[in-house]
Amino acid sequence: MESVGRHLIMELWDCNENLDSVEAVRQALVEATAACGATLLELFVHPFTPQGITGVAVISESHILIHTWPELGYAAVDAFTCGKKVRPEEVVPVLERYFRPGHVQVMEMKRGVFNARTRVPAGAVVR
Repeated sequence: MESVGRHLIMELWDCNENLDSVEAVRQALVEATAACGATLLELFVHPFTPQGITGVAVISESHILIHTWPELGYAAVDAFTCGKKVRPEEVVPVLERYFRPGHVQVMEMKRGVFNARTRVPAGAVVR
């Protein structure tokens, strides 16, 4: 079975730093992109009132996205990458350094899974 990409979903709980810092979120996205071997195309970071930030790095291989809830000490992160060269798991240590979470959960999904011989999606019902 092959897939078109990997999608890491990260839960960062009990974060101790930078959840309400636009500059820290921006820099975390830049460093996470470099760490996983992706190519940065566009970067957007938006602060919310009274608190919280959403930041997205649009990469040529897909995206890295951070949503923060400072009042909960929580950040939700998606790293979706396509291709064989990019290593989305390398995003995790960068985020740990920036946000200092007490607990991290990482879940991975293979996206676009298919049978390489027939190009039929895995689990698909073929009629």
